[in-house]
Amino acid sequence: MTDADTYDCETCGASVAVADARRSKPFGDLDPDTWQTLNCPHCGDRLATVFVGDE
Repeated sequence: MTDADTYDCETCGASVAVADARRSKPFGDLDPDTWQTLNCPHCGDRLATVFVGDE
């Protein structure tokens, strides 16, 4: 990750702004109202799982 608003995709090398990432439900037992997984819009790989409970 380069800063709080950008993630680097380890699969395709793209630098992805949080606003451009595709969001999906988190894996495991995480509450989807509180957590979301950010995915690369270029290759679809997971970038990060982020807390969104205060959004």
